[in-house]
Formats: sequence, structure tokens, C-alpha cells
Amino acid sequence: MVTRLRPTDSAAARVWDIAAQVPDPEVPVLTIEDLGVLRDATVTAGEVSVVLTPTYSGCPAIDQMRDDVTARLHEAGYARVRVTTTLSPAWTTDWMSEDGKRKLAAYGIAPPHVRSALGDGPVRLQLSIKCPRCHSPNTREVSRFGSTACKAHYECLACLEPFDYFKPH
Repeated sequence: MVTRLRPTDSAAARVWDIAAQVPDPEVPVLTIEDLGVLRDATVTAGEVSVVLTPTYSGCPAIDQMRDDVTARLHEAGYARVRVTTTLSPAWTTDWMSEDGKRKLAAYGIAPPHVRSALGDGPVRLQLSIKCPRCHSPNTREVSRFGSTACKAHYECLACLEPFDYFKPH
């Protein structure tokens, strides 16, 4: 379960709520809040500041996200807007909302499986990727990279449909 970082201060919470509605440019069914890349929102001395964490350091969508957040906040009446990115802590699929994972599946992309740490041992991943269409676990990886670097390309051997799988990290 991911702790939501929505600010408690009403001015910052309003900024967060506006930024939270920005869709992910690569998977437009998700918002940046669903994806977990929206990390902070503050208002200080008349300047609005939003912090985003890209899904990985070379994510090409982060520039579009920054532009879209800036545009939305300008449209909402904020004149001074600063959107920055941070790589620390690194983004993880654990930050995705459960609602976001449901939206991915409904959109035809298999959501990342929950990672679970076993004490001090290694992190284990569920190895069976279920088809988001027919829910069969009888699938195979076609390519480690799908339509974006965040996703792998799979094929369902039951219904024969291709699909992307959002890789956990």
C-alpha cells in the first residue's frame, strides 16, 4: 500500500489536485497521481512548486508531464509555476495506486504484480503474468521491451492476444 503524499495545507492541496488530473502521455488512461510520479506540491511566497519523479531516469514522457502540469496550473490562475523532477528516491511500481492498476488492466495492459519483501531476503516477483483480457496465466514474453521501456510485450497463449505488461521496479 502506498502512502499518498497529498499535502494537508489547503493551498498546496489545491495545487496537488489540479496537477493530479494530468494524464500520463504514454498511457493516457492513467493520471500522474495514479502512476505515482506526482510527489509533492507546495505554495511559497506566491510561487507554486510541483515535484515529479520519472518512472526511470531516461523517461521521455517526463518533459511532457512537466509541460502539462505547468499548463494546467497556469489555466487555473497560477502565474508563477515551477515543476521540477527528482530521481531520489527512485520511482517504483509500488507507488502506483490500486485504482491505477485497475485502469491499466481495463485498458489492456497487465499491471505490475505486487512485490513482497521476505524478511531480509530478496524481493520475489510473481512469475505468471495474467492476460488482461481473458485472465489466463498461460502467457509468454515476446520481448522484454513493449511500446515503452516501462513495459514488456507478451502474448496470451489462451486467447492469442498480444498485450503489454507494466514491469515492476
